[in-house]
Amino acid sequence: MSDTEISAVLRRAKFIVGGIVGALLTGAVIVLVLRSFQADALETSTALHARRYVTTIMPAAAGAGQPLTLPGTLLGVLESTLYARSNGYVLRRVKDIGSSVKKGELLAEITAPEIDQELSQAVSSRAQAAAGAELAKSTADRWQALQQKDAVTQQDLDERLGAYHQAAANLAAADANVRRLQKLQGFNQVVAPFEGVVTRRNVDVGDLVNAGNGGTGQALFAIAQVDPLRLYAYVPQAYARQIKIGAVATVTLAERAGEQYLGSVARTAGAIDATTRTMQVEIRVPNPTGALIAGSYVQVTLLINADTEALLVPTNVLLFRPEGTRVALVDSDGRVHLTTVKLGTDFGTDVEVLSGLKASDRMVLNPADSLADGDMVTLPAQQARAR
Repeated sequence: MSDTEISAVLRRAKFIVGGIVGALLTGAVIVLVLRSFQADALETSTALHARRYVTTIMPAAAGAGQPLTLPGTLLGVLESTLYARSNGYVLRRVKDIGSSVKKGELLAEITAPEIDQELSQAVSSRAQAAAGAELAKSTADRWQALQQKDAVTQQDLDERLGAYHQAAANLAAADANVRRLQKLQGFNQVVAPFEGVVTRRNVDVGDLVNAGNGGTGQALFAIAQVDPLRLYAYVPQAYARQIKIGAVATVTLAERAGEQYLGSVARTAGAIDATTRTMQVEIRVPNPTGALIAGSYVQVTLLINADTEALLVPTNVLLFRPEGTRVALVDSDGRVHLTTVKLGTDFGTDVEVLSGLKASDRMVLNPADSLADGDMVTLPAQQARAR
């Protein structure tokens, strides 16, 4: 191979090596640039994910009162279950369920042959006792006149007077027995004890009924006075002292959304039940149109007087820490400050804050347990603009 050819080969080799080195250098530059871009993106992403986004809320004024809603059942202001007072058969029935009745109005009539026979026997026994008493009286009168003439002894007169007094006592006993049976016979007329509505009827014509409500005694009718209605609510101990007689109560039914019926507190038990830690409260609800039905399950709302200087916050802003109950406040720079608060009355979803909070403070809603004093947080755009 000539020197010229060797030189040409060397030049080509240099070209190839130079190209390879240039390609490697270009690749290295590209890799370095890409790594720089990726590092910037990772740093941006890390910073973005490191941000803690929170939603804040401001406390509200407690106002004049907060609603306390309790369950209850509507009952007639008067309710009575009627039983037979004598054994017999139902002769006729005058009223049925849903019938409006006046006080003393006939509901049903019972026939009691045994009572009728006992009354007839008692009347006859009374007549016998009256005849014996009359004879004993006339005899005592005659012997008293004879004794004044010393025709009989004092002992004989005392015996006749004793016989008269015994006969008079027998007559009084016979009179009492007749009156008892007459009263008992009067119970054959089953009448309404007060004005109301028949809510239950358990007998029909021909049914055998027994006296009393014990043993096999069967209730004949149930009557309720449905205007006004009453209901009993059981107020927790924490609110018991705030319930006053005459306070307004609002009654609602689940099946009548939007309708409200006003009542008032008629009386309270004045004592806490040691088992349930509640106080029984009776509420009267006017029902002139009959829109409410006795026995209905309802919700009754009472207004509980709140501290007008206190603030009201939702319970899901509270943090329970060993240092006490706290809330997480967010300042204008987005920094968290944990502050201890003193709580007042618990209204269920809301609670009073008596101290440790101002009306202008922004509280973190649903704060994480890991939230610490001094943490930086980010607010949603709309809340950031509203600050």
